[in-house]
Amino acid sequence: MTAELTEKEIKTLLDKLPQLKNEIQKVIVGQDHILDELLVAFLAGGHCLLEGVPGLAKTLIVKTMSQALKLAFRRIQFTPDLMPTDIVGTEILEEDHATGKRFFKFNKGPLFANIILADEINRTPPKTQSALLEAMQEFEVTYGGQTYPLDKPFFILATQNPIEQAGTYPLPEAQLDRFLLLIKIGYPTDKEEFDILNRTTGIQKADVQAIITAEEIQQAQALVRQVNINEDLVRYVSQIIRSTRPDTTTVPYIKEWVRWGAGPRAGQALILTAKARALLKGRYAVLPEDIHAMAYPVLRHRILMNFKAEAEDITSDRVTEELIKVIERPKAL
Repeated sequence: MTAELTEKEIKTLLDKLPQLKNEIQKVIVGQDHILDELLVAFLAGGHCLLEGVPGLAKTLIVKTMSQALKLAFRRIQFTPDLMPTDIVGTEILEEDHATGKRFFKFNKGPLFANIILADEINRTPPKTQSALLEAMQEFEVTYGGQTYPLDKPFFILATQNPIEQAGTYPLPEAQLDRFLLLIKIGYPTDKEEFDILNRTTGIQKADVQAIITAEEIQQAQALVRQVNINEDLVRYVSQIIRSTRPDTTTVPYIKEWVRWGAGPRAGQALILTAKARALLKGRYAVLPEDIHAMAYPVLRHRILMNFKAEAEDITSDRVTEELIKVIERPKAL
């Protein structure tokens, strides 16, 4: 797969991925597909937006994941009074005691870590939200004309509450597009809820072991890029993305329900996450099932529904479901 790793080293690395999930599940009950999507995003080197009502362990998932990854973790609680310098950092005046000379030194903010939990990101004003944009896209921050690279791997996990809109600042579409995936967390099943109550109200505490180092994560991210995808599947992805746009689609209900379709970044995200999912499943080639599975979290925040669709309670997930049914799959596959 790569000149840098032997076949045995690659196998050892890939064997650690299921172990990583098992460690997280020592603490997190259920949420199987949520964990898969998070790991896919991490392997693909992208950022995630987690959406769910309070109490569904969004913060706990991220914290547990950072423990199993042996990476520096910082949590930023976004509030209406949070300023950009509170997350990026600021210059402080220091004095050289030997010479008495004063100088400004950049004091790094909590953004300088491997895994950042941006908790309730929609509670902070746009000025602070936009401070994340450069970090998310360029993996660096600029302050006072000086550029500071961020540590790698770098992964932002933002959370937001979809039901409470008072005092919130909805993320603009340009910033939503920077998130590789939008992951929706739902309520647990009957059995899962029983296990949660049984496990979290006693004296036992799970011991999460660190499974993968930062270097191994970067090696895995490099492997993702080398996973094979057939040109017919690339064309299939292109058809799906182009079909989401009202002005180029041949699907009638897209013109009826959709205001704006997905851009080219959505196609890149779909191919990259499909490759990461294939690798997570132990394969070196993408299958149509990988594309179908990842289409929902990739397109969820990139398709804007019109007023008619909202009035009829038609969601972007419904649009994605219909597109998968309608668009013809490559026959050779």
